[in-house]
Amino acid sequence: MSAKETISASKAKFNADDAWKLASAASKVIVARGKNVQTFDMKNGAIDKETLLKAMLGPTGNLRAPAVRKGKTLYIGFNEDVYAALV
Repeated sequence: MSAKETISASKAKFNADDAWKLASAASKVIVARGKNVQTFDMKNGAIDKETLLKAMLGPTGNLRAPAVRKGKTLYIGFNEDVYAALV
């Protein structure tokens, strides 16, 4: 997989508003925290914004890294199995 755009997490801070904009533009958001993987279907319309943002944001209140957008799916955080499926 090759990236069209790479943004260093140390240079760009994505807060809750930025994270929500990214998620709203996606049809699916997959958030990984180690072995725990949550999938949010954004087309469903019944997404709890607070729950989604809590999963997407780290302890500093910024978007967790890495973050990858592939097509209409947004991947947040790292899980080896999830990223293996990307390539």
